[in-house]
Amino acid sequence: MIRKVAETARAASRIVAKATSAQRTAAIQAIGAAIEAHASDILAANARDLAAGEVAGLSAAMLDRLKLDPKRVAGLARAVAEVAAAPDLIGAIERSEVRPNGLEVSRVRIPLGVIAMIYEARPNVTTDAAALCLKAGNACILRGGREAIESNRALLVAVQHGLTTAGLPAEAVQLVPMTDREAIADLVKLEDLIDLCIPRGGEGLIRYVAEHARVPVIKHYKGVCHIYVHAPGDLAEAVAIVANAKVQRPGVCNAVETVLVDRAIAPAFVPALVAALAGTVELRGDDTVRQLGGPSVRAASEDDWYAEYLDLILAVRVVDGVDAAIAHIERYGSNHTESILTTDREIAERFVREVDSSTVMINASTRFADGGELGLGAEIGISTTRLHAYGPMGAEGLTTTKFVVRGNGHIRT
Repeated sequence: MIRKVAETARAASRIVAKATSAQRTAAIQAIGAAIEAHASDILAANARDLAAGEVAGLSAAMLDRLKLDPKRVAGLARAVAEVAAAPDLIGAIERSEVRPNGLEVSRVRIPLGVIAMIYEARPNVTTDAAALCLKAGNACILRGGREAIESNRALLVAVQHGLTTAGLPAEAVQLVPMTDREAIADLVKLEDLIDLCIPRGGEGLIRYVAEHARVPVIKHYKGVCHIYVHAPGDLAEAVAIVANAKVQRPGVCNAVETVLVDRAIAPAFVPALVAALAGTVELRGDDTVRQLGGPSVRAASEDDWYAEYLDLILAVRVVDGVDAAIAHIERYGSNHTESILTTDREIAERFVREVDSSTVMINASTRFADGGELGLGAEIGISTTRLHAYGPMGAEGLTTTKFVVRGNGHIRT
């Protein structure tokens, strides 16, 4: 069954790759329109998933990722429309030169082929992946989790309607009907049919995929994101940035998990942070943070510095300057996203140079580490490994390049 799905996806990928830019764009636009037209069916399907998830005891973070409401459904359609409006990638010439011997050499952007998306309670991935893969001239195979199966099926109806409306095969986007782990293992072994696998979900899922795959895998195990509060110009603004990074949506991978506070400003900043988050966020701090913050701050353990809470919990540590902050991030971080709050431009630029995470920010919430917020339209995922992409990935991350060489009877001597 899995191999048959992959074979039909491979055949569809050749048709999508040969389609015109206008045809692919029309398909993506039709998908966006179909999402809006099928909104009531999508919300009804999502309500069934949510009800089943509550019975199954899914965590609050997982339920938040799973939930769709009219605003989020409109957001799905808007993200698809942004992908449709983006410049075309396929056939773009990345570099061109004439060699001394007269050969014309260029590098041209081309599709990857067939992308396997494996994800958990994230129904938005269904439409994001479909739109981005089509923009990049690929077919995709979606294997969502059982907790979102009804939502994903309803969204697939809209996606395939868009494809057929534009004259492209419905098989260019398929949903694996099985939700067991064995189906994943079978899928990621098909190295003759699958060109890239992108898992999105918990660390356990991603490690399972990486351990069983024979195809290339884009990995992102955890999002242990840091904010280093060095020398902000405005204390209240710094507190607001930290609060946004933790509270706005705590169950996502770009939420801040650890705040590092420079010792020079700790006496002013820590009490202000504790007061702002009181009753909302559980704080876990080192000895200095507990002394400054009072009895509401719990003692942090060594495990807290490694933790991706995905919850209203925040670890706070006082550090002796930028060197200590960078050393902490290097030891405990996950190469996802780090931010520095400071008015010192020299320190800020040093932080940017020396922190090697996939996204590094100055005076901004970590919540901006998102493909849509960074101008990519929808996001296919976030890579925390350097091959073949690093950080949030849009359509360009789903392409590669080939050399095109034009000669005139050239022979090599």
